[in-house]
Amino acid sequence: MLTESEVLAILEEVEAFRKGHFKFSSGLHGDTYIQCALLLKEPRLAEKICAVIAERFRQAKPDLVIGPALGGIIVAYEVARQLGVPGIFAEKEDGKTVLRRMFSIKPGQKVLVVEDVITTGLSSQEVIDLVESMGGQVIGVGAIVDRSNGSAKISVPYTALLTIGMNNYDPHDCPLCKQGLPLIKPGSRK
Repeated sequence: MLTESEVLAILEEVEAFRKGHFKFSSGLHGDTYIQCALLLKEPRLAEKICAVIAERFRQAKPDLVIGPALGGIIVAYEVARQLGVPGIFAEKEDGKTVLRRMFSIKPGQKVLVVEDVITTGLSSQEVIDLVESMGGQVIGVGAIVDRSNGSAKISVPYTALLTIGMNNYDPHDCPLCKQGLPLIKPGSRK
C-alpha cells in the first residue's frame, strides 16, 4: 500500500502538478492543476497506483468497474484488470452522461466508480446516477486524487489515495483573472 506522501511523490516525479491559471471541468478556476494523464501514460506507475484503489474495494467484490471519460478510462481499465472484472467507461452525448459502445449495466450488478481527480464530484456523481438509473448498485467511488479536501458532493462513500485542498475560485471573483494571467483549460469537459 502506498502512503499519501508516496502518491504525491509519484505525481511530482512525472510532473503531474502544474502551476498557472486553470479552468476546471466544474467551471471553477484555480492556480494548481493535477494532470493524472502524465502518471497514467506510464504503465508501471498506473499499475502501482491502481493496485491500491483495487485493494481498497476488493472485499466489496464489485462485478464491474466504470469511470467517466476521459480521466477515468485508464483508471477503470487497470482497476478492473486487477480485480478480474470488466471495466467500462461512460461518455458525454449531447451534454448527458451515457453508455455507448454496446456497454451495459445489469440490474443488481455491484459497480465500482473510479476517477483520476475529484474536484467537485460532478463527474463521479453523473456516473453514479447513470449506474443507478440502470439498476446497478454503486459500492463506492475510488480516485487517485481528491483535490476538494474531502468536500466533494458524492452520494456514496468515496476514497482517494491523496486528499488535498487547493484554491478554487468562482470565475467572477478569480484573483488570477484580475491579475490578467492567461487561462488554460486542460480538462476533458467542454
